[in-house]
Amino acid sequence: MQNAELKAFYMVARLGSITQAAKKLGLSQPTVTTQVRNLESHYNVELFYRGGRRLTLTDAGIELLPMVKKLMQEEADIEFFLRNCGQAQGTLRIAATAPYYMLDLIKRFNQQYPAIQVSMEIGNSQQVIEALEDYRVDLAASSHLNPDARLIHLTLGQDPLVLAVHREHPLAAQQKVSVAALAGHCLLMREQGSTTRVLTERMLKDQGVNVVKRLEIGSRESIREAVVRNIGISVIARQEVPDHPDLRVVELEQAPLISEYLYCLKERRQARLPAAFLALARSPGQS
Repeated sequence: MQNAELKAFYMVARLGSITQAAKKLGLSQPTVTTQVRNLESHYNVELFYRGGRRLTLTDAGIELLPMVKKLMQEEADIEFFLRNCGQAQGTLRIAATAPYYMLDLIKRFNQQYPAIQVSMEIGNSQQVIEALEDYRVDLAASSHLNPDARLIHLTLGQDPLVLAVHREHPLAAQQKVSVAALAGHCLLMREQGSTTRVLTERMLKDQGVNVVKRLEIGSRESIREAVVRNIGISVIARQEVPDHPDLRVVELEQAPLISEYLYCLKERRQARLPAAFLALARSPGQS
């Protein structure tokens, strides 16, 4: 069985795009294309209709997809078991939308379990939940409340959305402004899939505010750098605004709170390392 080719098929089928599949798999686009074509040629079957930008599954591809998904889950279960079956060692993989709520928990976890390796990757809310569902991580921290019945979650905390501006920006002298004050300025926005962006767009819509000039930037770090350079202003969680002499925080009237949730697959909530981390997250913090 051609496992790499099946993984390529599965990811392309899920995302409908060679480009997006290559990003998820950490491979080049030509490699993913070759793997899918090798699978088709080896078994003399057509799995995708190749018309337009998005690949569409054939009838054979539709029938194959759930079987490959089951195989991927079984492989992940085996890897998870072998990686964490030791009593004094193992690796805990975490995906998070931001490090702020997670770092103190990871510090406490390391103090209690010094032999356990911890890795944390950063992405937007959509990306971290996908990583959890694909068994690429054991836990995910996201600001999006996901109702999926396969998941359990804990609330880690809440933070108000505020306005981050440059110290020389006209709004920097204000302690609090209405959402309508954003209309005449360049608003820096996160990428699609970001909960901060969803909440910002909903807030603007609910209050009937039309921001004419918007600039999409794909990470919170890049947005903060753009604000420091006075390229625009941004709505951001209060905890995410760093201490910087050129930044000012302005409160927003009627701004929503943004929550952070810790997720685990129900089927793995009793596994040794995720269960230990979840127990730590439920307990009061200690410095």
